[in-house]
Amino acid sequence: MARPGKIRLNANRKITALSTEGALDRWNPRAKAATEAPASISIYEVIGEDPWTGGGVTVKRIDAALRSIGNNDVTVNINSPGGDVFEGIAIYNRLREHQGQVNVKVLGLAASAASIIAMAGDTVEIGASSFLMIHNAWVLAVGNRHDMREVADFLEPFDRALADVYVARSGQDLATVQSAMDVETWMSGSQAIEQGYADSLLAADEVVEADSADSGEDVKALRRLERIAAKEVGRSTAVDLVKSAIDQAVKISGMSESSWKPGMSDSADPELASIFAGLLETIRA
Repeated sequence: MARPGKIRLNANRKITALSTEGALDRWNPRAKAATEAPASISIYEVIGEDPWTGGGVTVKRIDAALRSIGNNDVTVNINSPGGDVFEGIAIYNRLREHQGQVNVKVLGLAASAASIIAMAGDTVEIGASSFLMIHNAWVLAVGNRHDMREVADFLEPFDRALADVYVARSGQDLATVQSAMDVETWMSGSQAIEQGYADSLLAADEVVEADSADSGEDVKALRRLERIAAKEVGRSTAVDLVKSAIDQAVKISGMSESSWKPGMSDSADPELASIFAGLLETIRA
């Protein structure tokens, strides 16, 4: 997996993804399109399956949407912190194959894998206060120096493939794009236009903030907890640990499972917050 989205490489080369911490910090999940046109696709979640919401944007979902739209022009509204690069590349390719015109609108953030999807637009509009972020592959891997060299070699072609996508869209030379990816580059709306990643700014009234975002702000806390655990035990085990901690917290607090919501441990109940703090210490130890 190449960096759109953080990844972990295990012994059998299975790669999974997490949104980057910087992307989560800058992501405002309440940003939505003011109006959703009939022939439109909304990408307002992480790229790939999300274990905390049961959602996430997958190529299967995009395929279903495109089938319903037919060969008509489509608007793709994006506000995502990124995620699984393989899903991102697959969605990019699927949009590039679409018979109608693809109009991309970056409403808040198109980071990591979401930035790859944004490059599929025949036209790309971006909000003045929106961000686009590009970067290289980033892995969590375990092994000796020979293993580390092998991991670097394994990731290199993914970086090149992503760079080729950015070059094709922006018109910049390969060396310039690779340098930007090397340092993890964040671009505001005007900077994205100047560098060729977008064509024009969105009108201010095209973006609104929803009253709530059940799968956004509340889930950020769980993704951060998952990230810390993943560094120690791998992502799949980390998800299991966090879910187990949620079950424990619900039982101790006497709260029904149906009334618990993601992020509640951070804001609603000091006892739950203490349980999660203990989990973090256990994982770090």
